[in-house]
Amino acid sequence: MRARLPWLAALLLFPVLVLGLRWASFLPSVIDWDESLYLLQAREWLRGNWPFSGVWDMHPPGAPGMIALAFLLLGESLEAVRLLGAACVAATGYALVWLARRLGAPPALGWAAAVLYAAHSILLGGLASNTEILFAPLGVAALALAVSPGREWARLVPMGLLVGLALLVKPVATPEGCLAFALLAWPALRARQWRQLAAMAGAYLLLCLAPTLLMAAIYAGRGEFAEWFGATVLAPLEYASGRMSAEQALWRATLAALALRWVLLLALCGLPALWWGEGMARRVARLGALWLAVAGLAVVGPGQFFPHYFLILLPPLSLLAALGLFLAARFLAGARARALILAVLALAALDVVAADLSPRLSRGFALGSPDTPRRMAALMNEELHEGDTIFVPNYQPVVYFLTEARLPTRFPFPVHLTGSFASLAGVDTDAEVKRILDSRPRFIVLDRSEWFAMRASAMAMLSEALEEGYELAASFVEERGTVELWRRVEAE
Repeated sequence: MRARLPWLAALLLFPVLVLGLRWASFLPSVIDWDESLYLLQAREWLRGNWPFSGVWDMHPPGAPGMIALAFLLLGESLEAVRLLGAACVAATGYALVWLARRLGAPPALGWAAAVLYAAHSILLGGLASNTEILFAPLGVAALALAVSPGREWARLVPMGLLVGLALLVKPVATPEGCLAFALLAWPALRARQWRQLAAMAGAYLLLCLAPTLLMAAIYAGRGEFAEWFGATVLAPLEYASGRMSAEQALWRATLAALALRWVLLLALCGLPALWWGEGMARRVARLGALWLAVAGLAVVGPGQFFPHYFLILLPPLSLLAALGLFLAARFLAGARARALILAVLALAALDVVAADLSPRLSRGFALGSPDTPRRMAALMNEELHEGDTIFVPNYQPVVYFLTEARLPTRFPFPVHLTGSFASLAGVDTDAEVKRILDSRPRFIVLDRSEWFAMRASAMAMLSEALEEGYELAASFVEERGTVELWRRVEAE
């Protein structure tokens, strides 16, 4: 029993460490635009307004579904959303420990991977409860099952369901799902058991598609299959067809590499085990390298290279980095390897937290002060009446959530309505903007720093509406520019 105490202590204290690393996520109202949309979808879903038909987006409904569950358990708040993110990070850490143990690695290596993942998850927009954070534990658990001992079919069923749930969060989980099946089916392939292989592939495909097919059936039963299909199939295909330039992609990849410098450097220390490592080290290195390559396909696939996409690389990088740290410590320190591992982990985590904290302290110690969306929402809530609407044409959708105002449109995400991705919505967005303005929302929130990111037609309609029927109620200065709150002028 005494030998198990360190393991039990790590098991119980890891979520505390995760919360300590992600403390800053509970301060701002906005970390990522996408998260703001997901939590708005979740709130509206609980009120009967389903994703796509009620609040449109081009992602599957998995992320808002998970947030809706968090709301049901913890109440509708931003804190519930950020706690969900912390829970998923902790679950991914546990799954990494499980995976490492199934590969024959010592507990220290698995926990090192978990800590590295938790620490680096605060970078690249990972403080938000974004899709890459939400589906990570599902994918890592599927890989752990794939390399576990036991009958293939007993592992295939939970693997397929885990990957299916991950796909319901974001389709980019597909490459990792394929890798999990390849690892499971490798013995049957080597033995040329073609019938068994075909049966396993068919069953796995159905299991992976089951959650998505169930959602399709539900939407069809609601008479909203066209909305579901257009949002989750047609819009992503159009989105992926617009590739980012090679120069921009290289720039964003370089920034991501700089942010993940610790795990990249330590992973390089583990790669020699591909050729010269003993059994355990070689197994971890081979799986980690293959997993990293497959995860790279998921990052590159959409062709946009937004920072949070690179979080998909973090689980395999953390596993490889933990291996590199373990091998280097064993080589350099001998019996003191454990102490050296703990020291490097502490330095890496502190460096990552310090890099995140520095810009937060650049304007003073007022970390807990209300930010612009909260201050703006407080002003509006003093005047809003039941049934009133507000319009946020080019600012954070979280403002809708904070005011709890009635949505004026099912397209609350600015780039889908007034911005560069308006064609994805599948409707005449100019007509939608005109309809919203004709309904005369009580307030309009305008971000001047994003003014020229809107279409010229939307800009013209907004300018005319503000000039003819609104007055400037307040201005808020942010680092990027001024955010304005316009109040409807009541007819005398």
